[in-house]
Amino acid sequence: MNPLTHPTRRSVLLGGLALLAGCDHQPRASFKGVDLSDATYKGEFRLKDAQGRERTIADYRGRVVLLHFGFTQCPDACPTALARAAQVRHILGKDGDLLQVLFVTLDPERDTPEMLKAYTAAFDPTFVSLSGDAQTTKATAANFKVFFRKVPTGSSYTLDHSLLSYGFDPNGLLRVALRHNMPAEDCAHDVRQLLG
Repeated sequence: MNPLTHPTRRSVLLGGLALLAGCDHQPRASFKGVDLSDATYKGEFRLKDAQGRERTIADYRGRVVLLHFGFTQCPDACPTALARAAQVRHILGKDGDLLQVLFVTLDPERDTPEMLKAYTAAFDPTFVSLSGDAQTTKATAANFKVFFRKVPTGSSYTLDHSLLSYGFDPNGLLRVALRHNMPAEDCAHDVRQLLG
């Protein structure tokens, strides 16, 4: 007897297959930002914190991570992004403790670890600043498809750079990019999606 033609066995087999298929299916998050769940890049980094310790995304497992690229002399975009991140922590209430904000400098030539630590602490003392040498910075930016370039300004320079913040879920997977013009409430919504 063919097991697929027998009504009872066929029902059991089909039901089992449906159950197995359902095990792999997880509801897709509904982000207000750009969904990167299917992105072909992972957004990896290996950078040093203000104390000189090497950090990777694995160090923040169990928390949602928001990562922003910028520099301390940024006139408006970076302060706006970090102020918004602090507001997001406030909106989340007790879940704010499950959010880790990371600030990666694109200007290691001028941004010393001490400057970076003071800069991020001005927005929230829990924020962590990260840096690398010029080559590491360039490679890390490329891992996130971040654009940046020096723009001369008299005897000094400023930087043009991408304005996205990147969200990782508690398993360390890059999932969403938050646009610069998104309000804090929408960013908090996406963080809640990542918290699941």
